[in-house]
Amino acid sequence: MSTIPDNLKYSKSHEWVKDEGDGTVSVGITDHAQELLGDLVFVELPEAGANLSAGSECAVVESVKAASDVYSPVDGEVVAVNEDLADTPEAINEDPYGAWIFRIKLSDASQLDSMLDAQAYAAAVEAEDH
Repeated sequence: MSTIPDNLKYSKSHEWVKDEGDGTVSVGITDHAQELLGDLVFVELPEAGANLSAGSECAVVESVKAASDVYSPVDGEVVAVNEDLADTPEAINEDPYGAWIFRIKLSDASQLDSMLDAQAYAAAVEAEDH
């Protein structure tokens, strides 16, 4: 089974969210997602300053197998993107919870309460695999 840290929130579409404690969150893709994709070769980042809605497509991760959309798990404004991923997309394979893709300034912090915790995400992945 993939690694699922307890200190993060998760979406059913396999994004993780880390509350930075200052009204922003970092967003990346889960260990399970990067394992399914395989070796990543390209990451298309969202634009800084873009306003995103929860569930909207905002980035793309491409592997040797396939390309997959990344969805915004919350509403808000993109305040930073991880430009290092342009040169090193494999950083997501090597450290999926350290290689954040973008950061969002939350427009509604209560959305975090409705996201999955580690246990619920593990159950969702388990159900998906069967």
